[in-house]
Amino acid sequence: MKGGLVLFYALTILLLKHFQVILRSILNILIHLLQNISQMNFEQINLHLEAYKEHDQILDAAKYLIHSFDLEHENFAGFGFREELSPTSMLLTAEGGLGGPQTVMIPRNLFDFDLNLVLNMVAHEMLHVRQKAPGQVIEDKNEREFQAYYEMLFHKVFPQIPEVSDFHKKFFGGKALEYYKRMGEGSVLQQKYAEQKTEVEHLINELP
Repeated sequence: MKGGLVLFYALTILLLKHFQVILRSILNILIHLLQNISQMNFEQINLHLEAYKEHDQILDAAKYLIHSFDLEHENFAGFGFREELSPTSMLLTAEGGLGGPQTVMIPRNLFDFDLNLVLNMVAHEMLHVRQKAPGQVIEDKNEREFQAYYEMLFHKVFPQIPEVSDFHKKFFGGKALEYYKRMGEGSVLQQKYAEQKTEVEHLINELP
């Protein structure tokens, strides 16, 4: 009887291990499929954006982008144009009073830049749209900017947004720390975001 139980337990453990191997294999296959689907979707979106760009439909391209990546918000009033800075740099802004609709101003050469960077820049402004929405207004500019730059690094609000290059992570991390400093040494806001500030510093230090 005892020998039978030992054999039963041994077979059970063997089956469980075999089952775990099968599950891992299935999981790896699913992850691979999802990555391929995501890559295909990203490439498809890029093709659509190129078509908009060829026809000089930049505002329509921007609308398509936020729709494709689920960045829309009821406090968003639309896109408008602002001046281009240069072929190598860009500036986007969310304009409108606190508690009121926000218009995101973009340069006409927005889609000349890397799409991952563009997505993060647009998401930054769409977070400002939310921060200024009725009922959830964040009044302090330093807090708004710290949140937005932190989001560009960790994508807690918009996990669907891809990462930027290490170069831009360092830049955005530096901007986050700059706005943290502007909150005031030992201020209530600094205490509120002390943990996130440590995360930013750790990320920057880990980058090559």
